[in-house]
Amino acid sequence: MKISPAIKIAAIGGIAAIALTSCAANESGGTSPSESAAKSNLSGELNGAGASSQDSAQQAWIAAFQKTNEKVTVNYEPSGSGAGRETFQQGASAFAGSDRAFKAEEIKAGPFKGCAPGTGIVEVPAYISPIAIIFNVEGVDSLKLDAPTVAKIFSGKITKWNDQAIASQNPDAKLPDTNITAVHRSDKSGTTGNFTDYLAAAGGADWAAGSVEEWPKELGGEGASGTSGVVQAVTKGVGTIGYADASKAGKLGTVEIKVGDKYVKYSPEAASAIAEHSALDTGRTVNDLAVKIDRTSDKEGVYPIVLISYLIGCEQYADAKNAELVKSYFGYVTGEEGQKAAAEASGSAPLPATLAAKVKTAVDAIK
Repeated sequence: MKISPAIKIAAIGGIAAIALTSCAANESGGTSPSESAAKSNLSGELNGAGASSQDSAQQAWIAAFQKTNEKVTVNYEPSGSGAGRETFQQGASAFAGSDRAFKAEEIKAGPFKGCAPGTGIVEVPAYISPIAIIFNVEGVDSLKLDAPTVAKIFSGKITKWNDQAIASQNPDAKLPDTNITAVHRSDKSGTTGNFTDYLAAAGGADWAAGSVEEWPKELGGEGASGTSGVVQAVTKGVGTIGYADASKAGKLGTVEIKVGDKYVKYSPEAASAIAEHSALDTGRTVNDLAVKIDRTSDKEGVYPIVLISYLIGCEQYADAKNAELVKSYFGYVTGEEGQKAAAEASGSAPLPATLAAKVKTAVDAIK
């Protein structure tokens, strides 16, 4: 994995190269941007890396947090979920953003070099967003598709836009006899992980590749790096289709997904609804809040192709100074104001109330 110069510098002086002078963070884990900047005694540099899906939200969070905490510099490198988890695990960043939580076996294997020996990690949902299926077909702005059809398109079994499987669900669309070019992420990606997790759960026998973060080479298609790369490839192509964080869909055509006997358009409300109707993964520590998304839910108004992107930190840091900045920043991001800022910047969904309460408890435990 390639680590940016900024992250390398952070590693040299310990995790995140934080020089911190602080009074204790407030009980919520951070200082609210609505409070006077003079009330903040935090100072230092906080480095994180990871999910590119969070990038727009991170920019909004950082701007607001730094406005209140004027002596703090927060850096976030949108290097991708896999790279972010590796960077954090190596101790080269103080936190990671990731479109999936660490797997139980990954946590067990460890080590997490920035955490105090014998302590666990904190993983909290921070950014809930629909993954839009985007396409570029002249004269077509919207399509309705079920999971098996999506699976066949991305596995190369359906190759023409006027295929009967697509046409039968879209009788009013003027579908051309054009080849389909399916665009996927070429880098290791949590967005790919969430998208293929949906296909594995809902696509049935039409998707045999499983839930994976790295696109299977045998499926072919066109690869593009990062969220922006996929969007650019779909935009510039002809007869292209891809998947990306919905905040980046722009003016491209998008797909409504069949849930039960209805088709549901992506929206923040529909994304929040699926999070609300999904349970936490079992077999984890109390502060490891990995959500097991119910991809096959038939609840009314849910949109099942979502990513729940996490902020990941140490339950206890090897350097206690790191804990104060991480705790304060996580507290702002996952609080009401942080969630509102993300929604305004990227159209993300707010944390459901029951999940938000658990998140607050986990953030408060950071030390």
